[in-house]
Amino acid sequence: MTPTSTATRATQTAGVAYAGGAYLLWGVLPLYFLLLAPTGPWEVVAWRVLLSLLFCVILLTVTRGWQAFGAIVRQPRLLGWTALAGVLIYVNWQVFVFGTLSHNVVETSLGYFINPIMTVLLGVFVLKERIRRLQWVAVGIASAAVIVIVVLYRSFPWIALSLTVSFGVYGLIKKKIGPAVDAISGLTLESFWLIPIAVVQLVLVATGSGLTMGANGAGHAVLLALAGVATAVPLLLFAAGTRRIDLTVIGMIQFVTPVMQFIIGAVVLGEPMPIERWVGFVFVWVAIAVFLVDLVIATRRGRRNGRSKPI
Repeated sequence: MTPTSTATRATQTAGVAYAGGAYLLWGVLPLYFLLLAPTGPWEVVAWRVLLSLLFCVILLTVTRGWQAFGAIVRQPRLLGWTALAGVLIYVNWQVFVFGTLSHNVVETSLGYFINPIMTVLLGVFVLKERIRRLQWVAVGIASAAVIVIVVLYRSFPWIALSLTVSFGVYGLIKKKIGPAVDAISGLTLESFWLIPIAVVQLVLVATGSGLTMGANGAGHAVLLALAGVATAVPLLLFAAGTRRIDLTVIGMIQFVTPVMQFIIGAVVLGEPMPIERWVGFVFVWVAIAVFLVDLVIATRRGRRNGRSKPI
């Protein structure tokens, strides 16, 4: 084995570890947010925004990233994209925390199961990409799953679809601005744009039910204060992983999160899973299986074509 291949193998291993760590942390987030009771979703997300910003400012200082941050701030186009990304990730955070604290963790897992299909559709209709036949089959089955859940379970999965759309479009924007905005600077700006929303939410909660920060003991205050770290760390691990491994590998690893969330909701928290809901999830899992088979076939075909090219 040559030094180059050894370095490549080490880079890929590190990438899998980073990405896997991110998805594992996202998978257990429902349990973390449940520990924050009696803090409600509006207060949780407000602290999440403000403390994420504080954590990112510290990281920028430690990593000496202010010069790169300043270069981004001087580009109005990038500022606009980060503002839009901030709004989308805010919607995602708010819906996710609301779903978790209202005991709808199973439905949040459904949203992240469907997310890869949403990514494919955005590629087709926004980026004008062409997709393969099996990918269309997966899209069709996933669409049927949503219809089954609406008709048989008699409940529109708005939490799942909101998570799917918000995170899917957020990913599209991150892809559009690409390497021009590094992970720490991007999250710093996204959190910065959300300061007015976070402040308004805290004021409304304070004048209503009252803020819980510091009112439920030191342990609860520490857990709530760690919301910024719990938000930023998986995003930074994810960014580190995507720089080191192919998106195909990322696409397969990402199902760790919804699987963990589904187990937490259905098994640990005992959320209802009537037969109608099981049917819908089985449709989703079949769509995912088709999606993964297509990824494997495409990857193998690409490797064969690469080896067959003349040197």
